[in-house]
Amino acid sequence: MSLKSKRLCRKFSLVGSFMLLCLTLFSQYDFSGVDKKFAESKKELGKNTVMLIYKDGKIIYKKETDDFKANSPEPIASCSKWLTAALVMTFVDEGKLSLDDKVSTYLPVFAKYGKSFITIRNCLSHQTGIHQDHVNLLTIMEHKKFANLEEEVNDYASKKEIEFNPGTGFFYGGTGLNIAARVLEVITKKSFDQLMNERIIRPLAMRNTSFFNEKAVNPSGGAVSAAVDYINFLSMILNKGMYNGKRILSEQSISEIQHSQTVGIPIKYTPKVAEGYQYGLGEWIQEADENGKGIVVSSPGLFGTWPWIDNCRGYACIIFTKSIISENKRDIYLELKKSIEEVIPSNCKQ
Repeated sequence: MSLKSKRLCRKFSLVGSFMLLCLTLFSQYDFSGVDKKFAESKKELGKNTVMLIYKDGKIIYKKETDDFKANSPEPIASCSKWLTAALVMTFVDEGKLSLDDKVSTYLPVFAKYGKSFITIRNCLSHQTGIHQDHVNLLTIMEHKKFANLEEEVNDYASKKEIEFNPGTGFFYGGTGLNIAARVLEVITKKSFDQLMNERIIRPLAMRNTSFFNEKAVNPSGGAVSAAVDYINFLSMILNKGMYNGKRILSEQSISEIQHSQTVGIPIKYTPKVAEGYQYGLGEWIQEADENGKGIVVSSPGLFGTWPWIDNCRGYACIIFTKSIISENKRDIYLELKKSIEEVIPSNCKQ
């Protein structure tokens, strides 16, 4: 065989090996069942829906509908809470804040009005005891009457009644996360959205994400993001605080936010979409082990976006849409989750 022929054979051999490698990578998981379920649910999900699955350092599944793309930004409502809790934990990691610090240490107005026992942990786990209404579109819009976060949080302290002692009940809403965010502003003398940009959004390359608002910023429900952005955040949580070789949160903080704070606590109010779930810090715990450690954790938003992480199967998923979540859509989301579980095996001991 001539030298030219040998080189030609070697070239085809390398090309063949590369094609075989690509085939192996993309055929590792058969998502035909997920495709089928997604197609069957298209009407209920709405025409503006994106679904991404991340595992082992890459996106292994991507589905877009019509002109709505993975980088299309939309409001994400309560999915914002997960981002805000993560921001708070960056300060805990640095020793600038403790979860068991009293809010009144930083915001004396809370002590002035008899709310001195509320802690940062209470704020991140919806256990402040401060009166608030059930979550709906009106409560999300209510914060717009305030000029800034300081004015809004001072209103909580001075005008809202305490309905139960802090730490003795769970009432889901936006009050606690906004109080914690205001504490960060006092500690740093920077605005919440600036802190979020510096510590979460830019480090995670979330180019389509912002909390900016011309009036009061809303840490508990005011973010605009995109599926491709939020999956970066989820990948960081899944990878125990690491993103592209850079540490964003400590492993201890990841463990803390994924540990149930509601075991044995009376549930005063939970939205229907999350009924039966426990709660950690800024996130729902859909499934937990016997010690309250989160197996499946999530943060669904009223506007339809549902991000979650399955620690046993080692993947993160987001269904990103701008349609309102309703009770029947929860079932659709959980059925899609089940179809993924049929493809990706669990690594946890039964």
